Amino acid sequence: MRIQLERRASHSQAMQYLSPIIAIGLSLVSFFIIFVLSGIDPLQALYIYFVEPLTAGWSIEDLLTKAAPIILIAIGLSFCYQSAVWNIGAEGQLAAGALAGSILPVLYPSLQGPWVLAAMMIMGVLGGMAYAAIPAILKIRFNANETLTTLMLVYVANLFLDYMARGPWRDPAGMNFPNSKPFEDGQLLPIIAGDTVRLSIVFMLAAVVIAWFLTSKTMTGFKIRVLGLSPRAGAFGGFSRNKMVMLTFLISGGLAGLAGICEVAGPIGLLRTTVSPGYGFTAIIVAFLGRLHPFGILVAGLLLALSYMGGEGAQVALGLSDQTTQVFQGMLLFYVLACDSFIYYRLRFVRDRSHEATAARVAS
Repeated sequence: MRIQLERRASHSQAMQYLSPIIAIGLSLVSFFIIFVLSGIDPLQALYIYFVEPLTAGWSIEDLLTKAAPIILIAIGLSFCYQSAVWNIGAEGQLAAGALAGSILPVLYPSLQGPWVLAAMMIMGVLGGMAYAAIPAILKIRFNANETLTTLMLVYVANLFLDYMARGPWRDPAGMNFPNSKPFEDGQLLPIIAGDTVRLSIVFMLAAVVIAWFLTSKTMTGFKIRVLGLSPRAGAFGGFSRNKMVMLTFLISGGLAGLAGICEVAGPIGLLRTTVSPGYGFTAIIVAFLGRLHPFGILVAGLLLALSYMGGEGAQVALGLSDQTTQVFQGMLLFYVLACDSFIYYRLRFVRDRSHEATAARVAS
């Protein structure tokens, strides 16, 4: 007897939307069991994780601040994934955007004025786009596997960022801390609400609306979906696969770069060895959890940002490690992919007759 996956003749449309909810429920059940086995009150832990961050105004502001870069990156990744281009290197493209956007405030700290901040944003976007163009060119020119190239480029970008923050761009008056000079007021994103909500929230909301319009109302969005679902049908329709690979990588890299410069010109306020706690990887989960739909990604991004907030609260209240948040996110991704698999496939128990015949001959 063996178990195999058999493709379903048709799949349920309703299950496509229920799948993320089921995955979230299974993740919460798994988390409940882990807390019980760890000797921690599971109800208290789940309250600290998922409810307490929503009970105060300052924590909701912090939630929006954390959600903005995740959603920006996930929106960009959704373009790639809809066209079946597997970009998993947004973390590196974020670092590239942070580096490129920091050139002006680090090398020319005396520059002031609204144009400086605008130039920083544009340079951040261009930096992310340029870095994303590398795996795109490798795929188009050499058919290199983009999953591997984008992942390897993450380490290159992060190590280069670390080198710049510790070396050439380190603040001479910074007591040997591996940071650049703090950015001046005119080089920081303005606060538009509360004490911490910055302009990056507007960028994030604009990206959601523009992405929805592009993917659902334009020919470009149609081409992306067709090439993702059926490359042969796209080729018969005269759509260029190579152009679409480059376009989706540039969109994804540009939004990741924007997220990177928004982080260093926002909550961080300077360039340091790390500018992200893994937003680029978390955005992959957000993209799939949101079903690659811009408004779904908006909701999923808020949920994953909540897990970051809850993780920080659990560290203080329960003494849990910061790795617990990654465990939750990993379980969530696993359950999302598992549930999606069962939408298109079903388990089938197959009796292996050759083994039974062999066993019968041995017995006789």
